Amino acid sequence: MDNQGRGPGPRPADGTDGPLGPEAAPAPRPLPYEGVWRFTAPAVDASVPEARHAVRDLLHRQGVPVSEDLVQGLLLIVSELVTNAVRHAALLSPTLAVEVAVGADWVRVSVEDNHPYRPTALENPHSATGGRGLLLVREITREAGGVCDVEHTASGGKVIWAALPLKPAGAS
Repeated sequence: MDNQGRGPGPRPADGTDGPLGPEAAPAPRPLPYEGVWRFTAPAVDASVPEARHAVRDLLHRQGVPVSEDLVQGLLLIVSELVTNAVRHAALLSPTLAVEVAVGADWVRVSVEDNHPYRPTALENPHSATGGRGLLLVREITREAGGVCDVEHTASGGKVIWAALPLKPAGAS
């Protein structure tokens, strides 16, 4: 991804990562938990819990200072996005990619597939048994104070992402 796993929300408003020019202070060292991790999986049902467990284990292993509520929200987002890729994109995209990017004060999860169509969040009747996944992703993201979006990839597919602010355990 062109933006190194960062969406428009968790960056400074001017789109830079800090002051530029010869008089600029040296960039602060990344925190131990900062980084970008990406893995691929087949577009099959078994990849949904595998992706969820991989993201949970990564956050724990890296020591990301994240509350349990935020972890649960992120895992639900990952489940919904991977499920959508499996259900709706597998025919054109037998493989999907999950990416986790963690900054000093935000975490971003994304799922990429090679299906060209941009999904829409549709209001379904309460009696429907599915079709609310993207609405749920948007609501979880909004409640956490984050942002989410869908972008086209250079290969003709799409990436759906959600970036949430980190709130260390115990923070309100």
